[in-house]
Amino acid sequence: MSFTRIWTVRFSDTDPFGIAHYPRIVDAIHETSDMFMEEIGWPFWELTEEHGVGLPLVSMDFDFEGQVGGGDEIAIKLTPDVGESSVQFDYRAIHDGEVVFSGTEFRVCVPVDGNSSVPIPDELRDALETSV
Repeated sequence: MSFTRIWTVRFSDTDPFGIAHYPRIVDAIHETSDMFMEEIGWPFWELTEEHGVGLPLVSMDFDFEGQVGGGDEIAIKLTPDVGESSVQFDYRAIHDGEVVFSGTEFRVCVPVDGNSSVPIPDELRDALETSV
């Protein structure tokens, strides 16, 4: 399953040439995972507070394949791939029928009071695997 959100590139997201600046694209990617987790009923802020675990980002890799500018609407699709104690979020962003960037975030389930991975809680696993 997957989750898609539309990101409208704002003037403030662009560089002096009117092209979306890569740090703002990374912000849009993080906002997408935030929105996804909230949509499946497991907002990041509740993971630590209510469930005692977090999903910190340990790796990310993106390829920027096209330019986007102010006013462009980008469909960012997130597809989770759930492991035993980790989840990979695969992203694909489309504008005008073309892929403009794609990549992955790799997150590991870690207890609030620990520093090594633990299995993803069953309820969270279910939510990730049957997501929107």
